[in-house]
Amino acid sequence: MTKLRITLVNSPIGRPEPQRITVKSLGLTKLQQTVEHTDTPQIRGMVRKVSHLVKVEEV
Repeated sequence: MTKLRITLVNSPIGRPEPQRITVKSLGLTKLQQTVEHTDTPQIRGMVRKVSHLVKVEEV
């Protein structure tokens, strides 16, 4: 399966609570932290919700 490499590039501080929860549920806690997830519709939906805070690359 395809993997997604997700990097937190902007801070979730001052953002609405649902966006902060989404960032945390993706496993991102610090700026410039990178995590890898399998490419599923659920992960794509979370990334779409916080697309202005993260950078996504297909691996």
